[in-house]
Amino acid sequence: RLRPGARVAVVAPCGPIPEDRLRAGLGILRRWGLDPVVAPHVLDAHPALAHLAGEDRARARDLTEAWCDPSVSAVICARGGFGAQRMVDLVDWGAVRAAGPKAFVGYSDVTALHEAFAVRAGFATLHGPMVAAGTFLSDARTQESLRATLFEPETVRTLGLETARALVPGRAHGVTLGGCASLLAADLATPHARSSARGGLLLLEDVGEEPYRLDRVLTQLIRSGLLDGLAGVALGSWVDCGPYEEVRAVLHDRLAPLGIPVVEELGFGHSATALTIPLGVPAVLDTESATLTLDVPALL
Repeated sequence: RLRPGARVAVVAPCGPIPEDRLRAGLGILRRWGLDPVVAPHVLDAHPALAHLAGEDRARARDLTEAWCDPSVSAVICARGGFGAQRMVDLVDWGAVRAAGPKAFVGYSDVTALHEAFAVRAGFATLHGPMVAAGTFLSDARTQESLRATLFEPETVRTLGLETARALVPGRAHGVTLGGCASLLAADLATPHARSSARGGLLLLEDVGEEPYRLDRVLTQLIRSGLLDGLAGVALGSWVDCGPYEEVRAVLHDRLAPLGIPVVEELGFGHSATALTIPLGVPAVLDTESATLTLDVPALL
């Protein structure tokens, strides 16, 4: 867990960062008593591709150096977008493993890095808000969920918003994994990709994917065998994915035949309020209470 005065590094592994939003996010971290340090290339612009925050090697070097800096207690991403898949193989994962675990926070495109930390380093991470993301800047409950997870992790072991409900009833125990559904599908068959989620509790959310594209993504995950033996599924937000009743029909059609518990609208992802959900932590998914309860605090 973090304590007041802890140094946290802010990195930009994906898209470009608006400087005003970065300043606002850093202000929130400082009000929590943290000492945020911005990595050297966070405000870079790629020389040819406007959707990237600087060149791939620079973004990868920022992450590697931040992780390996013994004075840094946590690494928080500035925003998502696209770009993590371009730089993930350029991170020095041997050095990351040697440096040991610390808190890592992000979501959306950062799903590729959550998977890499799990598979290549064996570290748990936090699916949570990013420093320059609109939800983090505007929503107090989103901020508090991350703050409590970082500073008082024992107080946020039972997770779920009031919107959460059963899609497929049941109760399951497993280790959490997942993130953005389309990014998980894009990771399939790449070097070092996870080959199985057997026994796991899979978190899924996405943004801007119409129902037929969500069908394709979920079908790809199923056909790949990744979901064979999965214990349960927790679903987050589906912002700009079309009418929710259409999205829900796809989710039920694809996931119900797995015969495992599924909770919908748990409260994470691109939603107006986004809870911080630990990945790589054993937990219980209970559709009767519509909650995800961690066996242990996210951070020690």
